[in-house]
Amino acid sequence: MKIRTGLLIATTMMTAGAGQSDLAQPLSMDVQGLRSAKGNFLICVTRQAAHFPDCSKDPEARHFTLPVTSGAVALGRMEPGTYAIAIIHDENGNGKLDTFAGIPREGVGFSRNPEIRFGAPSFRSAQFAVTGAAVRQDIKVKYFL
Repeated sequence: MKIRTGLLIATTMMTAGAGQSDLAQPLSMDVQGLRSAKGNFLICVTRQAAHFPDCSKDPEARHFTLPVTSGAVALGRMEPGTYAIAIIHDENGNGKLDTFAGIPREGVGFSRNPEIRFGAPSFRSAQFAVTGAAVRQDIKVKYFL
C-alpha cells in the first residue's frame, strides 16, 4: 500500500508542472453538413504546417476519435498560438479516410472552411489564432462521392 501511494504522489508531482498555463483557452467546433449520423469523427488539431492535414506524424498534434454528434464538440484547452483543424467523417468506422482514385469517399472538413479544389487545403488557408478568449470553429463537412 505504501509503495502504491508513494508512486501515485511521485507521478502527481512529476506531471503537476507539465500542465497547461493559465493562458490556455477552450477550443470547440460545430460540425455542419453531415449526410448521416453513422460512424465517427477523426479530428486532428495541429500547429505544424508541415503536418497538415495528415498530422499522424506530428507528435505534438491532438487527435480525437469521437462519435458523430450534432452541436458543439469540445476539443480541450489550447495554448496561445496558430492552429488548424482537419476532420474526417469516418462513416464506416474503419479509422481512416476511404478514397477512390484519390477522391475522398467520406466527408472532410477544415477550420475556416477553405475552398477545396484539387487536393487538401494549405495550413495557411485553414489556420486560426488562439489568443485571450475561447475559440469556436464552425466546420462544414464536404462530400465528393
